[in-house]
Parts: sequence; structure tokens; C-alpha cells
Amino acid sequence: MHSAQGRLVQGTLDELGTPLHDLTFVVVDLETTGGSPAGAHITEVGAVKVRAGEVLGEFQTLVRPSEPIPAFISVLTGITNQMVADSPRIDTVLPAFLEFARGSVLVAHNAPFDISFLKAAAAQTGHEWPGQRVVDTAQLARQLVTRDEAPNRKLATLARLFGAATTPDHRALHDARATVDVLHAMLARVGNLGVTTFEELASYSAKVTPAQRRKRFLADGLPSAPGVYIFKDGQGRPLYVGTSQDIRRRVRTYFTASEQRTRMAEMVGLAESITPIVCQTPLEAEVRELRLIAEHQPRYNRRSRRPDRMPWVKLTAEPFPRLSIVREVRGDGARYVGPFSSRAAAEAAVAAVHEVLPLRQCTQRLSLRGDASACVLAEMGRCGAPCTGRQTVEEYARVAEQAAAALAGDARPIVRALRARMELLSAQERYEDAAAVRDRMIQLVRAAARAQRLAPLAASPELVAARRTAERGWELVCVRHGRLAGTSVTPPGADPMPAIDALVAAAEVVPAPAGPAPAASPEETEKLLRWLEAPGVRIVSLEGEWTCPLHGAGGARDRLEPLVAAARDVVGFDEPRHARTLHQPPGAVLSATG
Repeated sequence: MHSAQGRLVQGTLDELGTPLHDLTFVVVDLETTGGSPAGAHITEVGAVKVRAGEVLGEFQTLVRPSEPIPAFISVLTGITNQMVADSPRIDTVLPAFLEFARGSVLVAHNAPFDISFLKAAAAQTGHEWPGQRVVDTAQLARQLVTRDEAPNRKLATLARLFGAATTPDHRALHDARATVDVLHAMLARVGNLGVTTFEELASYSAKVTPAQRRKRFLADGLPSAPGVYIFKDGQGRPLYVGTSQDIRRRVRTYFTASEQRTRMAEMVGLAESITPIVCQTPLEAEVRELRLIAEHQPRYNRRSRRPDRMPWVKLTAEPFPRLSIVREVRGDGARYVGPFSSRAAAEAAVAAVHEVLPLRQCTQRLSLRGDASACVLAEMGRCGAPCTGRQTVEEYARVAEQAAAALAGDARPIVRALRARMELLSAQERYEDAAAVRDRMIQLVRAAARAQRLAPLAASPELVAARRTAERGWELVCVRHGRLAGTSVTPPGADPMPAIDALVAAAEVVPAPAGPAPAASPEETEKLLRWLEAPGVRIVSLEGEWTCPLHGAGGARDRLEPLVAAARDVVGFDEPRHARTLHQPPGAVLSATG
């Protein structure tokens, strides 16, 4: 039993692992009439039961197959048709073997071969296969025995290497006895490497570095509960933040072969401690993980390290608005869309708007007098030239309102205009230009859809929701301005209303954010939205409105994404699959009616 933040947690057998010295192994070997259970049959079963290095019993019998034994098999094993003529059939032998092996771990050399024959025999005779755990000594040998020690991993070779008392000779019991000695020798080797439980043995791999294996003690005492875990170096600096529904079980995988990321092996080598933070629900754990990563920016976390650096596109609030890429959302009356995954994506979205709307692209603040000179975009008809006085504030406002609608409302007009532009470029056989417009359009609708989805929750002062737990209690969540303000879980059968009142009273006070951005990172608000939209969630109370615009960008995004993915997959016969430049094959450019 261990303590975690005041909670006493009893470690389960599965979490602690089953010590190898407490296990009963049944080492089995079969002789058969061929190499596959689909067309061959068992002719002999030999098995040895061992525990803590002591032999507890042996099992051996010949088996009369339903077909004659091929001559070459008799030469190999020495088992003839005459020898098995009076032997029992497999339907008699199998139940006796299953009883002998009950509750044990099965061991075989090249276990897939032996186990496949035993499973086939169980199916043939109508017996349910017990699903016992299996250890393959051939697989272990591939991990533990080097080429310098032995040229191959055959049983006879390993028996000589480890000085087995029995020489394997293709008779089942003799081979099983030799396998027992090989098993004990390899268990001694992994024991020297710190492998002491079956779970560690089953996941053992030579690919796990000694540094990883030596750090397994860091998982000792961690709670088996949902929450966040923080790997820290010798100075207490966070190296990596992760989350799991079972902290202890997840952390233990970092010291086994199931963790195959090179950077994680490097991280474990540097780690000196692990700090658990137990959470009441998986949702709280996911949110805490995001916040801790943003706060500490651990070097081995690749995602969500700088949510504050994600760019937005802003339609400025001035007499002649323009589009600008910014890092901060302010309550300045401007329209915002985003956030974008990168500045390049934001630039592509801005270019999509400029492709079909004559918004000005100059960066200076314009005078209402219109006393500046026109730029080249005005001469090309790409701008109404308000800087020269050719376009009044009212005339320009109509263009700016179309841009604002695309960002925050009805996306259909600008999407239709962009698709018409693509059709024109395609008709002119300017396929690369058409593809560029397509890519800009999808960046625009993705970000607009994201902003339109985040904005209602960001504007809501408070939303309380509930969902049934597997234990028939209630998982309660309080969200304020798109930020998780509190969460709790009620006991099974309890009235949730007092718990809801207590949750609301104790929840974090969250000031209203500026503009459409939530009071949390966009990733946090999106996690909350996914939870709120999950089946079984009930809205208990809502201050404000939770709506999305009719004909908003979400619909356009959902229609475009499959078409864009299909177009991306179409490449010429001589082009690599990762090529980004598209040519004329059907589907490379979206149709206006698609």
C-alpha cells in the first residue's frame, strides 16, 4: 500500500507483477507428423512441471494419430507406427495434459509451433483453450545469447551452451527436460539484469537500455489512479509530462520494450524522480497535462509547449480595415479568426481572402483625405484604392463586411468565389495555381471553423454539465469562458445536485477574456468541447449562448477535407507519393459543383 496526496492506494497483483519464483512453469514439447496443425497430428507429448527451480512432476505419453506417421518423421524422431499403435488418441491425452498444466505458465522452445498444435487439438476435441500465459525460450535466446556464444538458437545448441543435463533427441520428454535447463539458465541471466517478474520477462527486450531498466524503481509507490505524471531530472526540472487513466501502469511501460521512442529512452536515462498528480477524472488529467506543459515547457514534450505563440488573423478595426497576422487577441473591436497551427497556415488563409476580395494589403493606417498614391495592386484591380480617395469608407465597408462574414459567419460566398477562381485557373491549365488556391482555401475554412467553434464557449460565463460514470455516479464539470474551472465525481446512487452546488461555489473564478479567444489555451477548450459533445453528457445549466453560425465555416470544412485528401493522393506515375505539386489527373483540382 502506498500514499499519493493523502490517498491510500493498494497496489494490485497486476501492477506489482508476479514474481518469477512464485510461478509454476510447465515446459512442454511435442512430436508431430508434420510442420503445421492444418495437415499434421501430435504423436508424443512430454512436459515437466517446475517451480522455483524444483521439478514437481512430469507428463509423457505417445499419441496415436489419425493418419500413418511419414517415414522421414520416423527417421527423425524414432517414433514408428508400431510404437503408437496401442497409444491413446489425442481426445484422451489432451484433457489429461490440460489438467497437468492447469494454472501454470506454459514454456516451449519455439512456442508458436507447440501451442498451435495444442490449440488445434483443443478445437478438434471440443475443449476450450485455457489461454495460459506462454514463454518462448527461443525468443528469449534471441535476446540474451550473442552470436559469439552460439551460431544459432536451436535447442541442441543452447543445451550444449548451458550444460543441460539432458541431451535433446527429438523425443518429447527429453527435449522438455533440456528446455527446463535452458529456461533456468536464461532466467538467471535476466535476473542479473533486474528482471524479477513475469510481466518484465514477457516484455523483456535487449533493445531496452540498461539505463531504462535500472530506473524501474522510479515507478515504485506511484498511484494506480487517473492523473498526470512528471519525469524530473536531478535538479527537479520537468523533463516530460504525460497523462494516463492509471499512472503506475503507464509509467512502468517506459522501462520496457513497449516504449520504442528513442527520445523517451534518452529522457528516462536523465530522469531522477517522477511526481504524480492524482486527478478525479481523465478530463481533469488531460487539462492539467496541457497546463503543465505550457507552464514548464519540458524539453521532451513536442506538442502544446507554446500555445501562446499560435497566430491569429485579425480584421482590423479602422475606417479601412485590413487583414493582419497577430499573436495576441485583444478586446479592440476587431474580428479574429484562428488560432492557426503555424504562421505559414495563417499567411495562406490571408492569401485566400485576398484572392477574391479587394481588401487593401498595405500596412499603414490610411487617412480619410485619400491623399496617397495608388499601388500596383490598385492598378491590377486587386484593391479599390481607398488610399487615393477612389473608394469611400462606406464603399470599402461593404468589402470588409464580406471578409468579416467569411471569418465569423456565413462562409458560403467566399468559398464559392474561391472555387470559381480555381475553376478558371483549371480551365486555363494553370493547375499548380489552382492547387495553391485550394490549399489556401482549406487553411481559411479550417481556422474559421475552429474560431466559430471556440467563440461561443469562450463567451459563456458558466456552463455546468454531467455524465454518468461506469460506477453509476456522476462526473461533473464546470466550464467558465472556455476554461475548466472545476470538476468532481459523485458516489454511486447519490443525489448529484448538492455536489453540483458545491462544485459551482468552489470553482475557479475566471474573468471574461478579450475577443473571441477563450480564457484557456485553444487546446484546452477543444478538449472540453469534445467532452461536452460526447454521448451521454447532459447540460445542467448554461449562462450565455452555445451556438454556431448557420452556414458557418464548419460545414465548408467538412465538405472540403475529403476532397482535398483525395486530390493530395493523386500523383503522376513518375512522381513520389510525397510530392506536393499536382498536375492534371482527375481529382487534382476541386470542381465548382463537387
